[in-house]
Amino acid sequence: MHTRVLIIGSGPAGYTAGIYTARAGLETVLMTGHMAGGQLMLTHEVENYPGFTRISGIDLMASFQKQAESVGVQLKYEMVKSVDFSKRPFKIKTEMNRTWTADAVIIATGSSAKWLEAKGEEKYRGHGVSICATCDGFFYRGKSVAVIGGGSSAVYEALYLAQIADKVTLIHRRDELRAEKHLQNQLLVHPKISIRWDSEVVEFLGEQQLNALKIKNAKTGDESVLPIDGAFVAIGNRPNTEIFKGQLDLSKDGYIKTHKSTCATSVEGVFACGDVQEDTYRQAIIAAGNGCVAALSAEKFLLEKK
Repeated sequence: MHTRVLIIGSGPAGYTAGIYTARAGLETVLMTGHMAGGQLMLTHEVENYPGFTRISGIDLMASFQKQAESVGVQLKYEMVKSVDFSKRPFKIKTEMNRTWTADAVIIATGSSAKWLEAKGEEKYRGHGVSICATCDGFFYRGKSVAVIGGGSSAVYEALYLAQIADKVTLIHRRDELRAEKHLQNQLLVHPKISIRWDSEVVEFLGEQQLNALKIKNAKTGDESVLPIDGAFVAIGNRPNTEIFKGQLDLSKDGYIKTHKSTCATSVEGVFACGDVQEDTYRQAIIAAGNGCVAALSAEKFLLEKK
């Protein structure tokens, strides 16, 4: 099966790229991956995307998808398992053992949440340990929970959980937060939220279900046990670039290296956009803008190769 443009990923970057290439008259196939819509599908509310005072991540991505389909983007609900960028047309294989070829490829696979990898964490995943407050916060109504991290994602999770849980403890390994200032201001005055500064979780404790955290103070080395009903890990993300190793130039952290003005990668005809190549801000609007750039660059590339 062949298409002019194949897009891998279906967050703001992937959908935007598809909208632009399809409107340019280029046959466009978009592989959604396991979770169509990307990480915004796990975001309860979005308040900083232009044009929407407040909208859920699910509804925002539903709008992206509807628009992409309306202009002719062909969605394939499949996960790409391997790529071959050694020559054109490029070859893409999916987990359903289908093989596609494409004259240009746009990568928008985004990033995934990191785990602590502390003792007991894996054992209690789904049994008290989560990375998504929007998904699992409901189960902790009136209970005590902890959020681990100090960036905007962690603070947002804590504020969201404070609407549901009886008590929220934010555990951060430093003595100051990295979150956006307006989020910090909300967190610091919230009556349900307390902060454990200079602290890290060294073990998740419990029997069948998580019921406590062993916490170590980074400055004193003292350890203590915090009784808890649930813990939410929010310590950042890693780019989803495993299948591109050996195919494209990656940074030491695994992000795809791109030319910032064109989203071009180290392989001519392959472009990358969104969080898979953005290691600083990781905002939906930046991902969408990247998607536009990648699409226009792909269109220009294909015109020049006629």
